[in-house]
Amino acid sequence: MLQNYVKIAFRNLLRSKGFSFINIAGLAIGMASSILILLWIQHELSYDQFHEKKDRIYEAWNRAEFSGELNCWNTTPKILARTMERDLPEVEQAVRVDWPRNYLFSVGDKRITAQGHIVDSTFLNVFTFPLLQGNPQQVLREVNSIVVTETFARKLFGDADPMGRVVKLDNKDNFTVTGVLNDLPGNTRFKFEYLLPWSYLRQLGGDDENWGNNSTRTYVLLKPNASEASMNAKMKGFKPRYDKDEDGKWEMFVYPMSRWRLYSRFDEGVETGGLIDFVRLFGIIAAFILLIACINFMNLSTARSEKRAKEVGIRKVAGAEKSSLVGQFLGESILIACIAGVLALLIVQISLPAFNKLTDKILFIEYNQPYFWLALVGFILLAGLLAGSYPAFFLSSFKPVNVLKGTFRRVNAVVTPRKVLVVLQFTFAVLLIISTIIIREQIKHARDRETGYAKDNLIYHYLTGDIGKNYKLIKSELLNSNIALSVTKTSSPLTQGWSDGWGIQWAGKDPNDKTDFDRYVVDDKMTTTAGLQLVAGRDFDLTQYPTDSTGMLLNESAAKTMGFKDPIGQIVKDNGIDWHVIGVIKDFILQSPYYPTKPMIIAGAKGFFNVMHIKLNGAYATADNLRKAEAIFRKYNPEYPFEYRFVDEEYAKKFASEQRIATLSGLFAILTILISCLGLIGLATFTAQQRTKEIGVRKVLGASVLSVVALLSKDFLKLVFIAILIATPIAWYGMEQWLADFPYRVALEWWMFVLAGVLAIVIALLTISFQSVKAALTNPVKSLRAE
Repeated sequence: MLQNYVKIAFRNLLRSKGFSFINIAGLAIGMASSILILLWIQHELSYDQFHEKKDRIYEAWNRAEFSGELNCWNTTPKILARTMERDLPEVEQAVRVDWPRNYLFSVGDKRITAQGHIVDSTFLNVFTFPLLQGNPQQVLREVNSIVVTETFARKLFGDADPMGRVVKLDNKDNFTVTGVLNDLPGNTRFKFEYLLPWSYLRQLGGDDENWGNNSTRTYVLLKPNASEASMNAKMKGFKPRYDKDEDGKWEMFVYPMSRWRLYSRFDEGVETGGLIDFVRLFGIIAAFILLIACINFMNLSTARSEKRAKEVGIRKVAGAEKSSLVGQFLGESILIACIAGVLALLIVQISLPAFNKLTDKILFIEYNQPYFWLALVGFILLAGLLAGSYPAFFLSSFKPVNVLKGTFRRVNAVVTPRKVLVVLQFTFAVLLIISTIIIREQIKHARDRETGYAKDNLIYHYLTGDIGKNYKLIKSELLNSNIALSVTKTSSPLTQGWSDGWGIQWAGKDPNDKTDFDRYVVDDKMTTTAGLQLVAGRDFDLTQYPTDSTGMLLNESAAKTMGFKDPIGQIVKDNGIDWHVIGVIKDFILQSPYYPTKPMIIAGAKGFFNVMHIKLNGAYATADNLRKAEAIFRKYNPEYPFEYRFVDEEYAKKFASEQRIATLSGLFAILTILISCLGLIGLATFTAQQRTKEIGVRKVLGASVLSVVALLSKDFLKLVFIAILIATPIAWYGMEQWLADFPYRVALEWWMFVLAGVLAIVIALLTISFQSVKAALTNPVKSLRAE
């Protein structure tokens, strides 16, 4: 019996090759799309879940009110870790991880720049990053010890054993390799090529016990059975207890590892989600894409019911039970799903490199894992049962008497399952089109926002090695050789804010004011180099005004916050220094272009410098300028590579996340439309076949090609129009919620929804019209010959 069913299934596939192709292609594309999305979801859910003690690992956070808002953030004072170990019995260990550092590593003639962290010596006891060589209890005990990843060790030492080898850091300090780590997996928040001990930071003078300096991340390993609620209750008053400058409103708390990746977004001090929103959204998209592919199968199977009706009638007359017919049709759909599943796997494998590039991930299929094959079989069975369930019960429900009389079909029904399924398909497609349009408009809205500075021909370079010592010589040669029009030093790149703070004092300040200011430090000619716009006063000029070393610029937001009618000459106290205001500049975007510009104080040369900005001479080719600049940098900083960055490129990276979402939405919209159109082609073809004689009669009676095309298209276009009406309010609500996270946002306008609707109608019309025109151009003599 089973063999007979399989034969019948293959004969039906071969008998209707066009419909079989549409069914299999639609299912394969839908399944491949869903698998890609599920791979992405699985990767996101797996972040940092490989740590053996993951259920006991937490991160310390702050919660305090600034600028009228309750904020949460995860940088803490350096002294917090030791204080927690001393004062909280629930804490087994606390480790600190300093901000990422780029150092130059030298081994013989090799010079390699790499990024890593300075961490407490117990870091590898808390986190499970397996060592290939070395003892995790000992590798970071000594001040001159270093742990490197396997790949970084190979870069430094080739195939030689790295253990015990010496590497020079920034041409001054020697470190001995005491451990080699497995390369870090892609699903961890940590990104480093080396680890240095905290004692080295202490040696550099970078350790402190200042409770007001929130500059490091603190991770906590709780003892087994320790209570998170109990910990948070005890930590609530930590800050006021040890920092007498703060009131009792400042709180600290610990946040579990299980929520780091997917949550960690707080509004007014309360967790409100995060990446989990996109995980859920893409999960829904995966389900809907698969559902749409299955809908194609359902529609085409039920549309072609007449072809199988007599078979069902004869089988029932011969004594076949309904359950056996249901099993037969479900078996056929599972067979098609199996073929589609094999094709889907091939599509996934081919498209994975491009998908990885698009999502900035390293996703792969673990073919050697049994769970993958079990999941794949389950996925194919689910697709087959989902696609075949409705057709199976629909076809098996035919009554033999009606079938054999030819009266089983119901015509002209206002609402049919097939129409509902087509509407559902296009509703989802229109939703994705609208979402893509709005996300792209939001990105464009932020990109078009005035940055407040001139990005063109502007580069920056970190003050590595001897650049700081030879800065004046480098600057002089760059200017004298006409490579640069202007050069300045700053505390951080123009596109990044590395420091902010409160407690800044000025005349007339409200004692209760707790505004958080961005801090920035600049040298001479900052406004000229960056193209900042002065509103009042002047730029820094240490040559003409030596006292500018304690001068300060304010942005417009800071001047407004401080309430100065005439800011020039006013005194602003910060970090124990009295700064005198020499100018006011227009607000410029230092952080996110999606958020309002914060008040900013820009201090003079008495501050600290990490970066130099260079305005290249636009009269010469950029490549020539860079080549000549590299020669100058190598002359005065020979041990370090010339590693410049363009400010405009770095600014563009601020849109990477939203751009990725827009691209993925657009891709899913295209796939959804493609699958839906495959179904429309099949339905249009079958409709045209059913109405062949009707079309012939109409043409004999004088109907034009255009009228026949309209006749065959109008019913489908009605369904698409209904889908647009349903999708529009849903899309409006969903995108309104998404945009609510952006204070600087685009307005939802009517044309966005109209454009999406017009696109859906045009695509559907083009899809249907091909078959409609083909049917309309058929010679009526051929279609009426049998009559």
